[in-house]
Amino acid sequence: MGSINLKAVEKWFDQTQVIKGIDLEIYDGEFIVFVGPSGCGKSTLLRMIGGLEDISRGALDIDGGDVTDHPPSKRGLSMVFQSYALYPHMSVRDNMGFSLKTAGVPTADIQQKVDAVAETLKLTDYLDRRPKDLSGGQRQRVAIGRSIVREPTAFLFDEPLSNLDASLRVEMRHEISKLHQQLKATMIYVTHDQVEAMTLADRIVVLDAGNIIQVGSPKELYTRPANTFVAQFIGSPKMNIVPAQVEDDHYLLPGARGGAFHGKGPVNSLGIRPEHISLAASGQGQCDGQVEVVEYLGADTFVVCNCGEIGQLSVRVSGETDCKPGDTVALVFSPERLVFFDQQGDALWD
Repeated sequence: MGSINLKAVEKWFDQTQVIKGIDLEIYDGEFIVFVGPSGCGKSTLLRMIGGLEDISRGALDIDGGDVTDHPPSKRGLSMVFQSYALYPHMSVRDNMGFSLKTAGVPTADIQQKVDAVAETLKLTDYLDRRPKDLSGGQRQRVAIGRSIVREPTAFLFDEPLSNLDASLRVEMRHEISKLHQQLKATMIYVTHDQVEAMTLADRIVVLDAGNIIQVGSPKELYTRPANTFVAQFIGSPKMNIVPAQVEDDHYLLPGARGGAFHGKGPVNSLGIRPEHISLAASGQGQCDGQVEVVEYLGADTFVVCNCGEIGQLSVRVSGETDCKPGDTVALVFSPERLVFFDQQGDALWD
């Protein structure tokens, strides 16, 4: 079992409140990701769950039991940090089994557990090496293996891939995803990288300034963002947000055309993902723009257009496009993909 329930949890540092009354239920076996900009409180919240930070107000339940005042060692959780924190003078085998040794587990049992975990993480050939003889990805797998041998109630990951280069990040992301499928354990993962959040999570918790802004599956957050903050934080490139107003049954863009409007107001802006805009000959679609930047990425090309009063809009098109900087093009919005927002930035969903 590995269910975790946060009840009106707050964190204060003197007179400064950094976590502002968070309610969140994390289900047994779920992979949940905390994501948000720097300083939003995601790592602090993870440390509160792990017991490394006190809970100022509220309560924390693990598997139905109140552990709010329990020390980290009594919560049955295991944490993996940005730094590998391996003992340099110990072998991989000794690093992985150290926590069991200090807990008084018999040597034969330690060896059996370490061997089983090493096989899962493809570390069997490295058990007699020391950390200095391993690559960054191998060291991170050792750190994860050290957590697995303890058979914790849940795993807590605090930006574990941030010290790896781009290719290793992708490799380790796949390893963590496969590990979750094998162990079926509860995992809470903190990252500022929305790509990691989208590819790993069963559910994403978007945080800002100590508050939960939205909780949902990656698809839910991408297709039905609660507000402009989530709309522009989730997705790369981010969603285009432009000023808009509604007259009768049409929306109008500054200094440009618009389109049919079916919904409720009052409308202050609209959002459209880059892949939901197509390019056409000038004079068509919702507005015209001049191509400023063309970023070729193989299968896709990102085109940045200057659309006058509307501002810059990003468009995702086929890699075979022949448009170039200086071209004047029309931007055609997919009407069924538009998201309208009110003056507070909240999405106007039916």
